[in-house]
Amino acid sequence: MPDRLTATSRADAASRDAAVATTPWAREEARIRAAYSRRTHDGAQYSWARMGHVFQAQERERYLLRTLRRHGMLPLADKRILEVGSGTGGRLRDFIKWGATPENMIGVELLPDEVAKARALLPPGVTLLCRNAADLPFPPAAFDIVLQSTMFTSVLDPALKRRVAQEMVRVLKPTGLIVWSDFRFNNPWNHDVRGIAKREITELFPLCRVELRRTGLAPPLARRLAEYSWLATYLLSQVPWLCAHYLGVILPPGPGRDAIH
Repeated sequence: MPDRLTATSRADAASRDAAVATTPWAREEARIRAAYSRRTHDGAQYSWARMGHVFQAQERERYLLRTLRRHGMLPLADKRILEVGSGTGGRLRDFIKWGATPENMIGVELLPDEVAKARALLPPGVTLLCRNAADLPFPPAAFDIVLQSTMFTSVLDPALKRRVAQEMVRVLKPTGLIVWSDFRFNNPWNHDVRGIAKREITELFPLCRVELRRTGLAPPLARRLAEYSWLATYLLSQVPWLCAHYLGVILPPGPGRDAIH
């Protein structure tokens, strides 16, 4: 399976430029590209020298590893993993650190510059594909894990959101799971993104079992407080209304998997 997926991905990447002009999502794709071109990244916010970043990364790691173990996904070495909206590959690198095999991993990303950065940071065995996740070139039930991290908040077109969600479920094995991490609030300083509430998530994945928790202390608080008090940061991170993310898993319908909303 990995060889077949890799060959498919490489062929697709070669033809993406010719196809982009005919995509039904061209207007939204153009909006997303323009939004990212305007965005200025403060790399220092994501530096491992910043305790706010360390706190939130470790919180996410602890919860996801417990969740993956609870659903029988550990160890990861034999699991086939797809990330949609893979960006520079940060979440894929996390999964490799946790034991995933690079040759079993694929990242799909719309923005060529992000793909280029990811290629420089990820092992060569990881396949990276530059395209819209609304049309995934993989057969049904190809992956054990499909993940997305802060991609859906960047998509404002409701029809495109629904299509990407459908594609994620289509390529997921019946025994697999979707890993979800995204903002639940709007960002008042960035009108190019829109928070996604739990109700919308359950509508995007009908019949699926949705297991999400509020997590991630609001970044402005975490960045300041973690520099002075780890305990205070932890205590505030347990207050649900101060948490900016939904983090967890979505499971496709199947025996013993009744939808939980």
